[in-house]
Amino acid sequence: MRILILGAGGIGGYFGARLQQAGADVSFLVREARAQRLRDTRLRVWSPLGDVQVTPELLTAVAEGNHFDLVLLSCKAYDLASATDAIAPAVGPHSVVVPLLNGIAHLDELDARFGRARVAGGVAHLALTVDETGAIRHLNATQRLIIGARTNPAPPALDWLGALVTRMSPDYTVSAGIEQDMWDKLVFISVLAGATCLMRASIGDILDTRAGRSLIEGMLDESAAIATAGGHAPSVDRLAGYRTQLTEAGSTLTASMLRDVLRGAPTEADHVLGDLVRRAGQWAVPTPRLDLALSALQAYEAARRRLSESSGLTTARACL
Repeated sequence: MRILILGAGGIGGYFGARLQQAGADVSFLVREARAQRLRDTRLRVWSPLGDVQVTPELLTAVAEGNHFDLVLLSCKAYDLASATDAIAPAVGPHSVVVPLLNGIAHLDELDARFGRARVAGGVAHLALTVDETGAIRHLNATQRLIIGARTNPAPPALDWLGALVTRMSPDYTVSAGIEQDMWDKLVFISVLAGATCLMRASIGDILDTRAGRSLIEGMLDESAAIATAGGHAPSVDRLAGYRTQLTEAGSTLTASMLRDVLRGAPTEADHVLGDLVRRAGQWAVPTPRLDLALSALQAYEAARRRLSESSGLTTARACL
């Protein structure tokens, strides 16, 4: 089975390196600048669960008809349209696309492009960053991966991938209810991202404030209510686990979205919080706390765009 991974950043690079280490036939579709760096330094993962260094097979474009059995999509949500165009030549009649994006909004777009039968589901729970040398750094000891078919029977290529990944780690699983798993992560990440980005602080620091616990628990109640209205209520045990994790005193936990904000980068706020709040509106679920968090991120994005446009205008004037 041939695997194509779009991107060799955090998620794509981490799981791609692990798959290649396990003997899979993996190719990475990357931009030219990333390809050049990987040619110079190899693909390196530094992790508490074991370091990996591999020499990756690199592509900067896929020739029409060069079909892969599996395509792992690990882009940021705001790059989904261009990423979909980039992988389209690799998707044949029997190919399976496995998206590892946050949220669920991308499923509709991928289904429309490739057909529901060729689009699986995926969830990745781990904290990663790419350092100044281009290496991937795993920031904790969690590496949860869940994949699953959204149609019955599962495509043969996905069955093969499932058998491979479950041999690689007990943290990698195949789910019979992958869309519920994706909803569950959306409930969790909307609270983690919403709270830490709104307050620009870790969970522990938020809990030390006067209204921090009320904010976090209220966001969790709102997110769970939206999922329930959409027919994907989190289980009692899952919700209790999230509540415990999100109200742990002294926790240094933050969302990757906050790291994006702090470095002035674009965020997935619209794909995660925006999509959730829009669904809440359709189902008449009140979301005052999530609305506030989304508004804060929208203000950040507006200011970031204005600054970018201003810088561009200043540069253009300087060239005249």
